[in-house]
Formats: sequence, structure tokens, C-alpha cells
Amino acid sequence: MARRFITEIGEHEDIDEVFLVAEKQLRTNRNGNLYLQLRLSDKTGTVNAMMWNANDRSAQGFENGDYVSVKGSSQFYNGNLQFIVNHIEKAEPGSVNEDDFVQMSLENVDKLASRLAEMLREISDFHLKNLAECFIMDDAFQKQFCSAPAGIKNHHAYPGGLLEHVVSLMEVVRVVAPRYPQLNGDLLLMGAFLHDIGKLEELTFDKGLAYSDEGQLVGHLVQGVMMLERKLREAEELSGEPFPAETAMQLRHMIVSHHGKLEFGSPKVPMTLEAIALHFLDDLDAKLFSFDQIIREDVNTDSAWTSFQPILSRKIYKGSS
Repeated sequence: MARRFITEIGEHEDIDEVFLVAEKQLRTNRNGNLYLQLRLSDKTGTVNAMMWNANDRSAQGFENGDYVSVKGSSQFYNGNLQFIVNHIEKAEPGSVNEDDFVQMSLENVDKLASRLAEMLREISDFHLKNLAECFIMDDAFQKQFCSAPAGIKNHHAYPGGLLEHVVSLMEVVRVVAPRYPQLNGDLLLMGAFLHDIGKLEELTFDKGLAYSDEGQLVGHLVQGVMMLERKLREAEELSGEPFPAETAMQLRHMIVSHHGKLEFGSPKVPMTLEAIALHFLDDLDAKLFSFDQIIREDVNTDSAWTSFQPILSRKIYKGSS
């Protein structure tokens, strides 16, 4: 029997399929009864799932990142698809086709990694190009960077998602920067590359997607600056001369300010031309990806509008055709 992917499942359908556990939480309701809250995924997207009347045994039978066999039914809740799970257990290894869960092929990852290196090596500023080369030559960094997600729930939340987001953002920078000659294009391009490097340490993604302890306590903005400091020292050793203090300061500022507002987690708001450009271009890439994903995964197939999205406080128009 052919597999049914998440985006192919509608309301009031029986579920008997294998999914990847993106997140699990064992919780207690008001009456003191345990229930299991899950996020399940395949290559087409993710779905929230609930298992009522759960217990420690049912929750301990699998971990985040495991493939599980799920039986239950589907329903709409707050306009979104949700699974009600009756039975869940770790899937037998032979029952899993891992291609059903890969959102980005190795071929695409290799192409994006090549394009990333190409754009970094086109930087004309000597010190920035030298710094970029320190990242390119670091095999351990490259392996992590090409495997990392950009988040665990929102935009580009899958292995390779960070690479895809950063390359897309850098492509936009290459288009926008020449339109504004007052911008330092090399500095902005390097800032686009560096802005989320802290996510390599903020997130764990070897088995499922989650936050590391340091990620929870420190966060990727600070972690990104710490990673930059280490590479600045390497760049100085490689070039045999000090890295310009002014340039280093502006790179740090772009990392810590790229969320744009204090309430969004930035310890500083953008205060340079390159920092404000990075913030808006980064937000543009993330928002367009998220809107497009909502449209692609929307279960409201008979309407020109998506279901209401609480996180956005709106519906999204999909078009009449």
C-alpha cells in the first residue's frame, strides 16, 4: 500500500503510518491525567498529535528523532490538522524508507555548499575574504553548517535548512547591495553568512531537533559572537596581521542585532546601515519561506484561503486557481 504523507491526509481519516518524532512531551491535564503531546514529521511537513490517557511506559518507548508507527485518526483543531493517537510504538527498522523523511537531498546540499563557498570567495575586502576562508577550510564547521536546521519549529526547520536560508539570504544581498551604494556590500554579505552561525551550538540536530543546554541558557546570538571571536584569531594567524578592529566590531553588531528589536531577543537594535539591511532581508527570507510553507501544507484545499493562522493573526490568500 502506498504511503500517505502528511499533506495528503484530510479530516476524519484513519491513520496507520510511520512518522519521525520531531518532539514529544508528557504532560498532565487539569484532572491529573497524563497525555502525550507530539510533533510528527515526514518530508512534506509536520503535524501536531495528541495521545490521551498516556503513561510513562508509552512515552519512554521512543525518543525524539525516532521513527514511530502511529495508529489513530485525524481532525481539525483551530483550523489546523491534528492527529489523535490511539497507539504508538517505535517502528521496526525494515519498515522505514528514509527517503520519505528527507526534505533536502544530498545533491541539493552539495550544490548549496558550493554556491556558499563561491560567494564568500568573491568578497574583495582582504580581511573579510581571509576570515571567510577560515570558515571554508574548517571541515568540522562545514559539516555542521550543512547539516543544521535554521530552527526547530519555524522557518527552514530541517537538516540543511540553515544552509538553504543563508545561501538564499546571501543571494538577496548580492542583488540589493548594488542598489544602495552607501552600503558596504562585502560587510553585509559576510554578516549574512555569520548571522546565524550560533545555531550550530544553540541547537542539537544529530537525532531530532532540540535546544542544547547552552542554547537555552545563552542563545545563538551570543554563541555566534563567541564563534566569530575564535575565527578572528585564526584569521590573524593566517594573514600574519591584526584583523581591523572596526570591521570586527561591525560584524559583532550585525550578529547581536539581526533580530531587530529587544523584545525579539536582540540585545542591541540595528545601529548601522549594514545591520538594518541585514535585519530586514533576513526577516524577508524567513517570512516568505514561512508563508509559502503554510500555503503548501494547508489542509483547506477547497478554499482560496488558508485556515486562520494564530501565530500570524490572519489567513493567507492562496489565489483562486
